[in-house]
Amino acid sequence: MPLSSSRPILVTGAAGFIGAALCQRLLERGDRVIGIDNLNTYYDPALKQARLAQIKAMAPAEAWRFECLALEDGESLLGLFATEQPRVVVNLAAQAGVRYSLENPAAYIQSNLVGFGHILEGCRHHSVENLVYASSSSVYGGNRNLPFDERQAVNHPVSLYAASKKANELMAHTYSHLYGLPATGLRFFTVYGPWGRPDMAPMLFAKAILAGQPIRVFNHGKMQRDFTYIDDIVEGVVRCCDKPATSNPHFDPHAPDPATAAAPHRVFNIGNSQPTELLRFIEVMEQALGRDAIKEFQPMQPGDVVATAAKTTALEEWVGFRPSTPIETGVQRFADWYRSFYAL
Repeated sequence: MPLSSSRPILVTGAAGFIGAALCQRLLERGDRVIGIDNLNTYYDPALKQARLAQIKAMAPAEAWRFECLALEDGESLLGLFATEQPRVVVNLAAQAGVRYSLENPAAYIQSNLVGFGHILEGCRHHSVENLVYASSSSVYGGNRNLPFDERQAVNHPVSLYAASKKANELMAHTYSHLYGLPATGLRFFTVYGPWGRPDMAPMLFAKAILAGQPIRVFNHGKMQRDFTYIDDIVEGVVRCCDKPATSNPHFDPHAPDPATAAAPHRVFNIGNSQPTELLRFIEVMEQALGRDAIKEFQPMQPGDVVATAAKTTALEEWVGFRPSTPIETGVQRFADWYRSFYAL
């Protein structure tokens, strides 16, 4: 059921892959949604505009408002908080991409740190009842203990992107502790599906395979990823919107649990819990597209990790849901969308 008919949900990164899908889901169930995005050129803005057009086409006029706004613009962002008085905030806006963080670290500091600080201030000063924010599986960094568990330490990030996401978790916890802000961090695991990001493997692979060009296969294919379908991600986010974080009544400061707190702050993995070898993912993509890939094997890239796998017991216990879409189903839906969107 909608959380509130009078106070909207604010979704940042609304023109992004996950943000646009979330906005549609919230609007479909009757929520009023305010979307913001800076529409930057990290990847083709035309795809972002197409996502926004899709939202506008299905949304009642009174239920949807979009603002082109950057999180770094604190004055404008806080003005929006004051005007709209959102009840729930879902922060999905960020400078994304592990490899790009090696080239342009300043973008991550401004968006992911300064910008997130402005989000927290908006929540603090305008009676926001629930903050849900995107973290990432990348926070596990050099950890090789699979599956990744929220109770494991995340002290060894291997990219600035990962470090910025861990910083978000620490910042949100601090605001929960000091100001009682309920906040839930969701560690997303390799999200894919229709309307995906062009800089991620599924889009890169599909484009190259259909053009008869080689695809780059890093670490000579000896990689595993916990590919998680977009609809599963959105379901998890919505359920966390509906259930604000609470303090852990059994929190022991002598043996602190990194995933919970004495404050109303929680962190959850959200992944498919079915790590897939990269070569298997490529095979499924080949079958879905009806074309063979030309593979160009390359060494491991700086900032990458060998494998990811999510333990999602905590999420399931908290909201009664865990992702489960098989890659065969998800990749076929992606491939069908890709051919349709790009008229191939």
